[in-house]
Amino acid sequence: MQTYTIGQAARLLGVSPDTARRWADAGRVATHREEGGRRLIDGRDLAAFSVEVAQNGTGDEEVSYTSARNAFPGIVTAVKLGDVAAQVEIQAGPHRLVSLLTREAVEELGLEVGMTATARVKSTSVHIDRT
Repeated sequence: MQTYTIGQAARLLGVSPDTARRWADAGRVATHREEGGRRLIDGRDLAAFSVEVAQNGTGDEEVSYTSARNAFPGIVTAVKLGDVAAQVEIQAGPHRLVSLLTREAVEELGLEVGMTATARVKSTSVHIDRT
């Protein structure tokens, strides 16, 4: 399972590290400590929390978002596999992006809930890059 530091989580959520730290201190998102004492968040927990934050707003501060070069870095919140096709959802700050792609592409990229990925939008297509 992929884990994230408070700073990494803050970037994915589109908030300051202080805000992410306050949320962790308040128990809004579960953390655990690694041997060096650094707090980590499990990818699945961060994925669920990112959806909650996007639906309910941050409640702490106004944040402006941009999609430089049509790239949306975020966290995978759902992967639905069919026999041939697949659907991948990414929460990128307040933006929920859904891409339909082949099952083979999802398996080659190793996409799973809780990992970081970047949705790239070109015309009417959304391409997913594993990051």
